[in-house]
Amino acid sequence: MRSPRQGIRAGVGLLPENRKTAGLAMSLPVDINVNLASYDLISRAGFVNLRREASRARRFVSDLAIRTPSIKQKVRNLSGGNQQKVVVAKWLSRESDVFIFDEPAVGVDIGAKVEIYKLLETLLAKGNAILLVSSYLPEVMGLADRVIVVYEGKVTGTLQRSEFEEEKLLRLASGTVDDRGGKA
Repeated sequence: MRSPRQGIRAGVGLLPENRKTAGLAMSLPVDINVNLASYDLISRAGFVNLRREASRARRFVSDLAIRTPSIKQKVRNLSGGNQQKVVVAKWLSRESDVFIFDEPAVGVDIGAKVEIYKLLETLLAKGNAILLVSSYLPEVMGLADRVIVVYEGKVTGTLQRSEFEEEKLLRLASGTVDDRGGKA
């Protein structure tokens, strides 16, 4: 893939670290945000099928338990966890197969973190693939099946769940040792 457009067409959805500036149109309502990545699927000759736009938004609000008084609610008025769910809904509406979650729990309260983690489990159970980018070690150790550690742009190690040890991961992340025990 050489461009975001190619990634989207290939079924990849990005949930950026800063959802407010890169993942959502904060001044727009939930229904528009949910459909942002898929207007080509619900439009014909440049005209949006408004019924389809609304029904898709209602479906994802229900499926993801997004707490909002209305699909016309501006996204900026939602909690951080519900904003994150709207970003997920945007990519689900595009029928993405692969989700890249970049620091998914940054800026959300503990309750929202739990909801996000449950959402990750749900996506996996449905057969989606998830690439989790996180600097929070407990999150990595609790969610990942496999960890690829990168230090200064270089892979320093790949560990399976059975190999997860906090000290080993920290050494790999700091570049002091590679996964074969040598100097990184």
